[in-house]
Amino acid sequence: QVQLVESGGGLVQAGGSLRLSCTASGRAFSSYQMGWFRQAPGKEREFVGAIRWSGGTIFNADSVKGRFAISRDNAKSTVFLQMNSLKPEDTAVYYCAADPTGGSTRYHSADEYEYWGQGTQVTVSS
Repeated sequence: QVQLVESGGGLVQAGGSLRLSCTASGRAFSSYQMGWFRQAPGKEREFVGAIRWSGGTIFNADSVKGRFAISRDNAKSTVFLQMNSLKPEDTAVYYCAADPTGGSTRYHSADEYEYWGQGTQVTVSS
């Protein structure tokens, strides 16, 4: 079983930055595609970004391009989401997810990811 644990959320002012971390258990983290999603109250979970096992291919949602950056440290079984220039509309619970297949053309779909963390709250004040 793969277990994912997010950390790094908190309260920041608009324009500030946060770095989220997601640490995974499991035998083959380095081969997983890792994704970040977020969900605001009353809204559906939405795709934020994803990274292939190699770390060389990164996908970002249009709403966060130029502000967020995703990276991974396979030696530590950890994926990061660096969030800069935060806006109040970024307020949500952020989840990391793992796709053991290593990736697909449906990287933006929550249904593609088998394992999920419990989420970490990010609140951006204006």
